[in-house]
Amino acid sequence: MTAPVDMRSSAELIRAEEPVLAHNYHPLPVVVARAEGTWVEDVEGRRYLDMLAGYSALNFGHRHPALIEAAHRQLDRLTLTSRAFHNDRLAEFAERLAGLTGMDMVLPMNTGAEAVESGIKVARKWAYDVKGVPADRATIVVAAENFHGRTTTIVGFSTDETARTGFGPFAPGFRIVPYNDLAALEAAVDDTTAAVLIEPIQGEAGVIIPDDGYLAGVRELTRRTGCLFVADEIQSGLGRTGRTLAVEHESVVPDLVLLGKALGGGIVPVSAVVGRRDVLGVLHPGEHGSTFGGNPLAAAIGTAVVDLLETGEFQRRATELGVVLRGGLSRLLGKGVVGFRARGLWAGVDIDPALGTGREVSARLMHKGVLVKDTHGSTIRLAPPLTITGEELEGALGTLAEVLTEGS
Repeated sequence: MTAPVDMRSSAELIRAEEPVLAHNYHPLPVVVARAEGTWVEDVEGRRYLDMLAGYSALNFGHRHPALIEAAHRQLDRLTLTSRAFHNDRLAEFAERLAGLTGMDMVLPMNTGAEAVESGIKVARKWAYDVKGVPADRATIVVAAENFHGRTTTIVGFSTDETARTGFGPFAPGFRIVPYNDLAALEAAVDDTTAAVLIEPIQGEAGVIIPDDGYLAGVRELTRRTGCLFVADEIQSGLGRTGRTLAVEHESVVPDLVLLGKALGGGIVPVSAVVGRRDVLGVLHPGEHGSTFGGNPLAAAIGTAVVDLLETGEFQRRATELGVVLRGGLSRLLGKGVVGFRARGLWAGVDIDPALGTGREVSARLMHKGVLVKDTHGSTIRLAPPLTITGEELEGALGTLAEVLTEGS
């Protein structure tokens, strides 16, 4: 007889997963049972400071009161209609999200990968209907080391062999150029180019921030050559970098912006493509859809997320606490940290490989009550909820210093 979940230990629950879950993740051995704000608690009651925030899906922390209230209120009324019918929450969500991002129209979806796939479809449709690219000839230019999702289309233009190997054949129509290289980008664009799809900051690659002027250069190039600029802001957007959108650091307005993660408030998956009317307007009934896209529960929570961002509080917090984050990491340079990149409350931290891999350092931090996630090699990512306090942030940086000292 299997013991009830609330009577099993962390070790027992981890062992129970092994035979019944596909092995597509390799999580740290912590089993989260409860959470509030910036803190999570495992089944034994041990507390951890969450310095990952669900890859930015928890920008407002765990169980933010305003978001939980919005969810409860909507759960008592209506959760799903499908888009076969209208619902009374969708218009406000679309109006408010368009207003927040300075765009005209919204295409609501669920997951980040769906937003990326939707952006690709819209860009191709626009290329055929508006630009006049011959049928089935449209191309999209992407950046090396990108991370846009895990569908077969998307991994087909990834340069991560772990993501690609064993999943082909892949869809044609993508050209890969080095990130942060405007000359290479211009050389790849031609009359068949529907769009340039890039992350304003490459998260999975290690929080890679392009040179000043790169995003503005992408905007100028795409405008001059007559193709679309599609910005994947699924991780970088909605307050993470100190602005509502990361492209705002260069006062750039893309043609389409892809949103997800934080848009669902850490409660339900919510994503969207927002953009110009003449671009999103190429879609007609029956050409694209999603059963759950724009459902009333998602729209209610998404609207509450917009409420929080409209105050500017979270963007300010990311900016102000970003100074604390950079200052703390600067003090660790030469003391186990060999380099870092940070913008707002988001950092990629390169650990001296002699002290261990990124996963090993993440495990040591976990044992001291701080949760982070490694990426390539000896790099770890820090992306705490934007609700973190200065004291909590300093504490996490102090714990990192301890781990690096002990490992030296």
